[in-house]
Amino acid sequence: MHRFANPTRFVRLAGRVQPWAAAVALGCLGVGLYFALFSSPPDYQQGETVRIMYVHVPAAWMAMFCYVVMAAASASSLIWRHRVADLAAKATAPVGAAFTLLALVTGSLWGKPMWGTWWVWDARLTSVLILFFLYLGYIALQNAFEDPARGARAAAILAVVGVINVPIIKFSVDWWNTLHQPASLTRMD
Repeated sequence: MHRFANPTRFVRLAGRVQPWAAAVALGCLGVGLYFALFSSPPDYQQGETVRIMYVHVPAAWMAMFCYVVMAAASASSLIWRHRVADLAAKATAPVGAAFTLLALVTGSLWGKPMWGTWWVWDARLTSVLILFFLYLGYIALQNAFEDPARGARAAAILAVVGVINVPIIKFSVDWWNTLHQPASLTRMD
């Protein structure tokens, strides 16, 4: 992995991988949207509203995944001073913030017809909102200092400390009595 700390090598590899990764991503997105919006039947209780979940759940998972990637890259930047790791973390922040906002908005759109309200101060919803603020704080800290190195270091520290929120999001429905449904992808029982 240390060979890719060299920006020239990394950019060369990324240039070769990027078109293939983009093609696979667009293909998967197209197939997923077809099955989610056209092929799957309406739910017996939720009706057509269930289709929101096909966007909401992946967006929520990607919001958490992006934060873990950002925190790992930030830790790598703090420990080994890899400039590429710092750039990776910086590039991941707006993507993660967008997925988090998408998860919050689609959750609200689903919550209104199902729960009768746009928002509740539920443990999972509140912890995802905190994740969104952590992303915004990271982005703000990156740009808050005249010296970019100081901004990157402050933002990296926030990312590493803030990663504790990810397991809180994941297990909040198990730890507290919440309105949000329990885990749907992996269940231990």
